[in-house]
Amino acid sequence: MAKKVLIAFDDSENAFRGVKYIAETFKTDTEITLFGVVPDTADICQMDSKELIPYFKSQKSAFCTLEEKKKDLLSIAMQNAKKTLVESGFDESKITTKIVPKKSGIARDIVTESKEGYDSIVIGRRGLSGIKEMFLGSISQKVISLAKDASICIIN
Repeated sequence: MAKKVLIAFDDSENAFRGVKYIAETFKTDTEITLFGVVPDTADICQMDSKELIPYFKSQKSAFCTLEEKKKDLLSIAMQNAKKTLVESGFDESKITTKIVPKKSGIARDIVTESKEGYDSIVIGRRGLSGIKEMFLGSISQKVISLAKDASICIIN
């Protein structure tokens, strides 16, 4: 039976290490979804009220362009990850890429997606310093605490 794996993916080195881990250790009949969550700035970019901070209003165009660029970079990184998997023998038709706007938080959105029939979640560990991690937490820690019905693989 083929497994269905969700790779929590951004354009980071840790996320790509997760792809390499899958390529080296999972069977090539595994169904894989590269899943990215990006901030949804569409509402902010369309706001035009006088209450907005003047600096933000003057920089709004640059801010909104950056968010679109982030989506583009994520899409390119996903295509490179998909290429790596295909070159490792995975069936291209079993590799899906999915980029969604953040709804309730990155970790919550990953866990919500994982409930759509996935057997495992693969996620990179950010590598924050111990103190930063203690105060800020990490996406991977939050996924571990929220995902009750999924196996989770943290890639270092």
